[in-house]
Amino acid sequence: MAKHYELGKIGENSAADFLINKGFTLLHRNWRHGKYEVDIIALDGPLLVFVEVKTRSSYRYGFPDESVNTKKERMLVEAAEIFVEEENRNCEIRFDLISIVKNDAQEKIYHIEDAFHG
Repeated sequence: MAKHYELGKIGENSAADFLINKGFTLLHRNWRHGKYEVDIIALDGPLLVFVEVKTRSSYRYGFPDESVNTKKERMLVEAAEIFVEEENRNCEIRFDLISIVKNDAQEKIYHIEDAFHG
């Protein structure tokens, strides 16, 4: 398995634990529909939250969340629309980013709530 793929999986596990500790209820991890994929779908109280997780081993190329561009945001919004329709949910939604820097010396988790709007 490629090292960056392993790091991504470790980051997603850390993000899931982080959200659970904050009181979120996880509904899905790595939800997929066709070309769409959402790392974590959770409830934060009454809000349905779609979470993109980005993990890097250093800050050398900036914060991990800086790699989420408008195309990725648009894909997440489209995925959310499909999920809400399929699940027949009628609730407010939010898009969060979790940015993780993890290496042998540290693990820093940054949770950016309401990172963008659909």
